[in-house]
Order: sequence, then structure tokens, then C-alpha cells
Amino acid sequence: MTNFDFVITVASGSLLAGAAQASTWTVFSQALLALAAIFAVQWAIARIGKESDTFEQVIQNEPILLMRDGVIDERALGRTRVARSDLIAKLREANVLRFSAVRAVVLETTGDIAMLHGGQLEVDLLEGVQRAKS
Repeated sequence: MTNFDFVITVASGSLLAGAAQASTWTVFSQALLALAAIFAVQWAIARIGKESDTFEQVIQNEPILLMRDGVIDERALGRTRVARSDLIAKLREANVLRFSAVRAVVLETTGDIAMLHGGQLEVDLLEGVQRAKS
């Protein structure tokens, strides 16, 4: 979910709540019209993003490496505001038994945390993943 998607979700919820509480048809129709406009803008932005790689890079989040070869990147946790305890909970959820078994942990563009553990890690799996900057 991009930042824009989050804003659209919150705005849509607010408009739906307003429409549900409308006491006149005018207020109800204004809320529905605003909701339709938001969906139209979201559709247009998605369409432009699909056609333009540059535009897509501007609006899309980038995956970030939170852990590599058993070592947690504290700077990445701070930058992404992921709590260490949440990361460890995700490691347990993925049945990780040792930090040393973890090849990489990636915070994906969707907000999901991907665990790569086990044997050898192919470098191509980390294509496009950024490391936290100082």
C-alpha cells in the first residue's frame, strides 16, 4: 500500500461515514460525488503509474532490507519505524530457530515483511531492495 492508497482509504471511509449520516439527499449526493471523484483520481494515478516507470518510482514505496545474514539493521528499523519486537515476532512466525539461519528480511512495498531463511540466498531475490542509509 502506497502513502497515496492509505490517504484514499482514510478519505473514502470518512466520506462513507458522512454519507451514512446524511440527513438530506443533497448532503448524501455530495458525499457520493466526492467519493466518485476520489476513485477517479485513484484510477487515473494507477493508470499513469502503469504507463510511466518514472511516475511509478515517484509514487511507489521501495522495499527495504531489515536484516541480512543474521544481523538486524537497527538503522533500517528506525527509518521504517518497525519495532525490533515486531521483527522478532515475524521471525518466530516464519519458524526461524536461529538468527544465523536468516539470509534476509525485507519490508516489502505492501507493508508485508518477507523472511528469507535457510541455505544459500540468490542475490537476484534482493533486486531493487534498498539498504538503510546513514
